[in-house]
Amino acid sequence: MWSNARHIAPGDVVIAWLTRDIVQPLVVTPGKDFNSRYGSYRHSDLIGLPFGSKVGSSNGKGFIHILRPTPELWTLALPHRTQILYLADIAFITSWLNLRPGSHVIEAARTVGPTGKVWSYEFHEQRANKAREEFARHGMAEVVTLTHRNVCKDGFTVTDEVNADLPAPWEAVEHAKVALRASPGLHQRMIAPCMEQVLRTVSALNDAGFTDITMYETLLRPHEVSQVPAPLPVGAIAEKLKQSEAKREEKRLRQIENARGRQTDKRKRDDSSRETPGEVEPKRVKVEGEDTADDAVYPGASEDVVVPVPAEVAAPAILPALQDVQDVSMEPAEVTSQAPSKPTMPAPPATQVVSKILPEVRGHTSYLTFARLPPAIPAKTTGDESQPAGSTQMPDAKPNLKEQL
Repeated sequence: MWSNARHIAPGDVVIAWLTRDIVQPLVVTPGKDFNSRYGSYRHSDLIGLPFGSKVGSSNGKGFIHILRPTPELWTLALPHRTQILYLADIAFITSWLNLRPGSHVIEAARTVGPTGKVWSYEFHEQRANKAREEFARHGMAEVVTLTHRNVCKDGFTVTDEVNADLPAPWEAVEHAKVALRASPGLHQRMIAPCMEQVLRTVSALNDAGFTDITMYETLLRPHEVSQVPAPLPVGAIAEKLKQSEAKREEKRLRQIENARGRQTDKRKRDDSSRETPGEVEPKRVKVEGEDTADDAVYPGASEDVVVPVPAEVAAPAILPALQDVQDVSMEPAEVTSQAPSKPTMPAPPATQVVSKILPEVRGHTSYLTFARLPPAIPAKTTGDESQPAGSTQMPDAKPNLKEQL
C-alpha cells in the first residue's frame, strides 16, 4: 500500500495539504510539477524530504505541507464519484457494530482496514472497473474482493454484518435477512441520505422481523487550536494600572512645569524689549553735498569696513575662555574598573492553549439506521416428548367447577 519509510522516495503516494478543505494526492514522479493556487512545486524537490515537511514554492511566495497518507486523509483526498463516508461515520459504525479482526463484512460500497477483508458489491459496471484499478494501484487487490452485482435483486453471500450504502436500501432488506440467517443476532446497518428513505427502510425492517431499530445522525464540530499569551493575575493587572496612572500623572506635572517655564521666559523677553538703555536721536534727512562727521573721519563708511581691534583690548576677554577650555581638557578621564554586564535574555512569555469553533462546518453525510436480526425460536413439540425427563405434571391452580357440581 503506502510507504512506511521516513523520507519521501520516487513513486511514493503523498498528500499535498493546501488548506483544511483542499487536500490532493500525488504520486512523486521526477520531472513533473505540481501547480496550484499557492505556487508551483517540482516533484524532484520533494524526494528525500521527511513526511510532514513544509515545502516552499518555486517563487518563494507560497507553501504547502507534504503528509503521509492515512485512511482519514485518504477519504478527504480521493476522487469522489459518489457520496462517501467520512471519519465520524466510519468510527461510529465500527464501534456500534463491534467490528474486530476476523469479522466478515458485506459492504455495498468499499471500505477496508489495513489488515481486514471486505467483500464488496457494485451494481454500476463502470464504477466497479474503476474501483478495481484503484485497488490494484494502491496495493489493495488482495484486501478487497469486488463483485459487479446488484444486491437488491441477487442478494448477498453469508456474512457476519451487512453494511448497505445503496440508493434504495429497503430493497435489500430481505436479501440481508437471508445472509444474516446463518448467524442470527447480528446487525445490519443501512445508510439513507434523507428522512424519506429512512422511513421506508424502517418499515421494511419491521416487516422483515428485525428488532432494535435505531437511527443516528453523526455531526462534527471542528475546533481550531492555537496558543495565546496567558492572562495575568488580578494583582499584576492592578499593579500595572497603578504604574500607568503614576506615569500619566508625572507626565501631566512635567507638562505643567514646562508651560510655566515658557510663560516666564516670554514675560522676561517682553519686559526686556520695553526697557530702553538711552535716548535715541532721531534721524534727519541728508542733503546732497553735505558731509557728516563720520564721513569726514572714515571716508566710505557706508560700505562694509573691518576695523582692527587692538590686542590690549581683546586679550582680557579671550583669556578667561581659553583658560576654561584648558582646565577641562587637562582633567584626566575617569576609568571604571567594572566590566560591561552581559545582556540577559528575557524569559519567554507564558502561553496557554485555546480553541475556537470554526464558523463553517461540514454537515452530516447521511442518517445511519441500525437493526438486529433476532435468532429464530425453535418450534415446540407436542405430547410427552415436550416434558423433560423426571418432570411431573402440576395440577391446575383453579378447580373444575363442572366436576364439583
